[in-house]
Amino acid sequence: MTKPAQQQFNAQALFEALQKSEERLRLAKQSAGLGVFDFDARHELVYWDERMCELWGGGTTQTVSYEAFLAAIHPDDRAARQAAIVQASDPAGNGEFKAEFRIINAKDSTERWIATAGKMHFEDGHATRLIGIAQEITEHKNLEKTLQEQRAESEAIFKQQVAARTASAIAHELNQPLAAISAYSEVALHALKDTNMQHEKLRRALEGCVTQAQRAGSSLHELLAFLHEGKLAVAPFELNTLVTDALNIAKTDGYKEFFPKLQLEKNMPAVLANRTQVQKVLVNLLRNAVEAMRSAGMPATEIAVTVQTNQQLNMAHVCVQDSGPGISPDTVKRIFEPFFTTKPTGIGMGLAISRALIESNGGQLWFEPNTLSSSGAAFHFTLPFAT
Repeated sequence: MTKPAQQQFNAQALFEALQKSEERLRLAKQSAGLGVFDFDARHELVYWDERMCELWGGGTTQTVSYEAFLAAIHPDDRAARQAAIVQASDPAGNGEFKAEFRIINAKDSTERWIATAGKMHFEDGHATRLIGIAQEITEHKNLEKTLQEQRAESEAIFKQQVAARTASAIAHELNQPLAAISAYSEVALHALKDTNMQHEKLRRALEGCVTQAQRAGSSLHELLAFLHEGKLAVAPFELNTLVTDALNIAKTDGYKEFFPKLQLEKNMPAVLANRTQVQKVLVNLLRNAVEAMRSAGMPATEIAVTVQTNQQLNMAHVCVQDSGPGISPDTVKRIFEPFFTTKPTGIGMGLAISRALIESNGGQLWFEPNTLSSSGAAFHFTLPFAT
């Protein structure tokens, strides 16, 4: 075979290979229902394929303005998607883009859930182009919602049972000390009314009140320790990994209406604590933040989770800050009290238990107003290092 003929043969083989590759890609896209988009950040234009056009209910054109592209996104989901865009556009990051949101089809007004993923490209430190894929996940979301409703119903029943058993146990433990305090108080009152008041009798009655009050507190503490597995099993673990796991758990349990902003200290030493208990505390704080925003009717917003070393205490320090409605000064005074709650369906044990768990692991848990804005709340806790 002559050289020109060989070159022509190679070119033909390459062309056929490309055709086969494109065909395989087309079939894969079709099978998965994927749409492809290319966002030109400089000119604010979105290039999309037929599947994207179908999902959005656009015309036949392959190009649409970014404004028209955004207009189809559900108003409640725009903030979360924009936060994902901002993160992907950060030159210091890896440029990865991931977001889930609802769109309202312009043609038939149907509402669909869309999952998107892509990669931002940069020139001279500026974000210029986002190339990605989109897939409809409406059916998955509907199934997830059904499972969440079933889980919430089961959890509500469980909470009622726990509350009833806890209340019964606490009542049993506190009944005798409270009865004794009442009796001692009556003696003290009679002593005060007596014109020939006997100071020694009054002193003994008040000492009895103090002793029984301390007994009641001790009984409550022992009961909580028993309810929380009593003997504590601790082991070293990486706190940064635990934070990521807690975020995934919160989102899986139906608390997705927030955009996490993580500030994790690199190479932080392992902490020594009960991993499951610390995870419960983190998930509870994230849930409380989302529920606070839900109750205030706020759209998706940011929750900042910071992990760093507290140099003064030589301990790991975790902070969970939200941008919700905040907590009133009167409520702040009582948020860690058992059975105190501002939620219609709450039993008021979440923060009380969380504080008890952190303290049992050698740390402290406390509240501060959000330092990032005029609203919101920030909960902090510390844990000892393993070394």
